[in-house]
Amino acid sequence: MTQVTMLDAARGERGGYKVDVSRGERIGRVSSEWFSRPADERYLSLSDLFGAVRGRAERSRTRTAESAAMRVEANRADAEGLALLLPGEDVPLVPTHWSFGQLASLVGAPATYLRQLPAPLAGINLQYGLTSHRAELVKTLEVDDGRVELRAVTGPDYGRIYDHELVAAVQRIAGNGIGDTRWKVPGVLDWSTGIYNPRVDVTKDTTTLYASDRDVFLFLVDDLNPIEAGRLSDGSPDLYFRGFYCWNSEVGAKTLGIASFYLRAVCQNRNLWGVEDFEEITIRHSKFAASRFAREAEPALTRFADSSPMSFVNGIKTARERIVARSEEERTEFLRKRGFGKSDTAKIIETVLAEEGRKPASIFDFVQGITAVARDKPHQDARLDLEMRAKKLLDRVA
Repeated sequence: MTQVTMLDAARGERGGYKVDVSRGERIGRVSSEWFSRPADERYLSLSDLFGAVRGRAERSRTRTAESAAMRVEANRADAEGLALLLPGEDVPLVPTHWSFGQLASLVGAPATYLRQLPAPLAGINLQYGLTSHRAELVKTLEVDDGRVELRAVTGPDYGRIYDHELVAAVQRIAGNGIGDTRWKVPGVLDWSTGIYNPRVDVTKDTTTLYASDRDVFLFLVDDLNPIEAGRLSDGSPDLYFRGFYCWNSEVGAKTLGIASFYLRAVCQNRNLWGVEDFEEITIRHSKFAASRFAREAEPALTRFADSSPMSFVNGIKTARERIVARSEEERTEFLRKRGFGKSDTAKIIETVLAEEGRKPASIFDFVQGITAVARDKPHQDARLDLEMRAKKLLDRVA
């Protein structure tokens, strides 16, 4: 393995390093988050993010109640005002947009239609649904922010993992997430030079630490310590760095998940380029979710953070050295036997020739050609299918 001390030839004038993003996968998950988050959902450090989501949890409480005993209140003078009264309580709960949808779904009512009705009429429909709800019990999550809001309504066996629990797990390996450990908010790729600069100020525009009233999402990298895993066709080092992103929703909007990978660059729009060795763990918020998080997800994150990249580097090296085709007939046969159609087979071979100056011969050549063709697929299903086949091919030889 060749580390930073051997990378002088790849470094740019501003302390970054040259990367080849024509290889590997492009993943847009972080970019989608970056585009959709308003300023008040963007945080400049893990400490700020943790403080926000932990404070919210401390102002919250959960209860389990009989659905038939819950009362829906609506004010004729306020066409949009609707509240929920739990048994034995005098303070009404004001549903958020999200929890209203959950409540409607729970009783089998169309939320979009109910939102178009005056509150009294919507309340009558919801009340009927609660009274006849077969499951009988529901679990609520409430928060006091000046008024008591109903943040979530779920089934009684919903296994809640709080957002601050995930952020705290990340803090244990990444500190503030802004450079006090090796894990940090990523830098940015300069498309005009092909230089990736890992040292970029963390601002509302560049941060990759997000939280809303429904979820939390974090993306961090170890981009100050690039890893050489082989050479490019021009003899320069093929550089990677480690990265991971994770997500959660304590109100039931999504699963908890952690994805780890090696990548070559992150652009200004927060697309991930040149991704290899992508691994993902997801945990549904079922009855035993909290124990699965403690037993599987958090240890997996720590293992990845502390692990040596040697297995990844050796896998890439083995794939580069494993020659599987030397003639045109062997190339075609290798791909067709693995389920690639005539059109994709030709494109894969042509793509490697265009990017490497030679036709594919090694497992690594074919993997890079497959992922390059996948990037050009307009439909996500077709793209994911090719990417998964490329990953399986690499995993087998590694």
